[in-house]
Amino acid sequence: MERRTFLNYSSMALGSLFLPVGRAIAAEELLTTMPVAAKKALADVALNAATKAGASYCDVRIGRYLNQFITTRDLNVESVSNTESVGVGVRVICNGAYGFAATSDMSNDGIANAARQAVAIAKANVRLQTEPVQLAPVKGVGEVSWRTPYTKDWRAVAIKDKADMLLAANKAGLDNGASFMQSRLFQVNQQKYFASTDGSYIDQDIHRLWAPFSATAVDKASGKFRSRAGLGNPVGKGYEYFDAKPEHKIKAAGGVATLYTETYDIVEDARAAGRDAKRKLTAKSVQPGKYDLMLSPEHLWLTIHENVGHPTELDRVLGYEANYAGTSFATLDKWKSKNFKYGAPIVNLFADKTTPGSLGAVAYDDEGVPGKKWDIIKDGILVNYQATRDQAHIIGEKESHGCSYADSWSTVQFQRMPNVSLAAGKAKLTPDEMVKGIKKGIYIVGDGSFSIDQQRYNFQFGGQLFYEIKDGKIGEMLEDVAYQANTQEFWNACAGICDERDWRMGGSFFDGKGQPPQISIVSHGSSTARFNGINVINTARKIG
Repeated sequence: MERRTFLNYSSMALGSLFLPVGRAIAAEELLTTMPVAAKKALADVALNAATKAGASYCDVRIGRYLNQFITTRDLNVESVSNTESVGVGVRVICNGAYGFAATSDMSNDGIANAARQAVAIAKANVRLQTEPVQLAPVKGVGEVSWRTPYTKDWRAVAIKDKADMLLAANKAGLDNGASFMQSRLFQVNQQKYFASTDGSYIDQDIHRLWAPFSATAVDKASGKFRSRAGLGNPVGKGYEYFDAKPEHKIKAAGGVATLYTETYDIVEDARAAGRDAKRKLTAKSVQPGKYDLMLSPEHLWLTIHENVGHPTELDRVLGYEANYAGTSFATLDKWKSKNFKYGAPIVNLFADKTTPGSLGAVAYDDEGVPGKKWDIIKDGILVNYQATRDQAHIIGEKESHGCSYADSWSTVQFQRMPNVSLAAGKAKLTPDEMVKGIKKGIYIVGDGSFSIDQQRYNFQFGGQLFYEIKDGKIGEMLEDVAYQANTQEFWNACAGICDERDWRMGGSFFDGKGQPPQISIVSHGSSTARFNGINVINTARKIG
């Protein structure tokens, strides 16, 4: 399966396949919890068994992964599912090599056996290694807890209320031009307990939401159809995210789209999507050529993800990882030179695990490392990568960046992308002011299809909505638009970035990596940004 299926949700039909596997449960069971004292006792069983078997280091992850998934089509609810997955994963270092084992047997004997199995695997792995694992130090934090900040627990909201919200969105789209509507609601609660021989016992309660939809309009005479996906972003928040308030609205440039920061009004977005899908049926096809592009945050997050996020994962840079996204053009020699121009001087891209409401926000990663923020591209220059405890020494870092993650108790943690974002512009600039300086351009809203090579260098991106910019004004809707560039020329063509008033985050709920594959969740923030002289092609295909 190609990696783009993890991110391209024009059909959204594949989304449910990537939810963690678990047993079906009643909705009421979602609200139950396991006492922290019980989790600590189980963790100590694993730590003691591993060290007695010869491990020099051990970490234990006790996980309870809960999901609720609702899908609707037009005015009907198609399915509702609640799932639970519970178990323990034990990772050790013995004789300088890693070992990992997991079990769903939550008894003391079951967990101790898994710990001993992990040690046995580590001992067997020694002969395959050329040098011992080297972990960057981390200070044990004792017993601590953290949870996603929220005021409304999605687990306590009636399923009927959620389904009614989705059906109201579908109806709004159908009443305003859509021929078909599909909407879904992904709700995730990860109850994660981490303990290690470093002296940490960390209990975290993580909540995430996403409500994607698709509006499709059909011209019955010609059979032509066009779709527009929702512009709502996946978030690390509670159900209050759907309590939209007028003061939270942001008007995009020229009043083209109504977007949200603190909350999301899915019904209003669906109403606009119905109109947009219908307008796309008669929109003018783009004339290929060079354009100045004005890219909204709802679009730019995906470009950042593909040509900054993935190529600065250190395992890809080193050639240790190539699944789903290839390796990287941003090799160590470019970083060591200290003058590799990844982008224009106004381009500053940073990684972080701390932004409230983001998908990647946690207090500690899956190695017990505190979340932090660090620069990747500073004033256009490549200055750092994304590294875990066993990678930090390779790039001269004294500590991990705190970006280790496993998608389940049953899978081993490894380097996963933190939130990677474009810093807002320093000069005061709004999208409406940015438009005024563009003579010939295209304004792109929302993410779409994409293609990128195995070194994350040459690429092509589409979008959801396209508007002509002519002599400083946003004009008519365009269709069949995609832009092409390579990563370095694209970011060096960045000529303007709106200020912090326009900054907001998009993101991916299903980012694939590894073999066997794991999924991760990650947000990417930006303000609206301008890129000059980018090649635009016409993607229309004529039949016959």
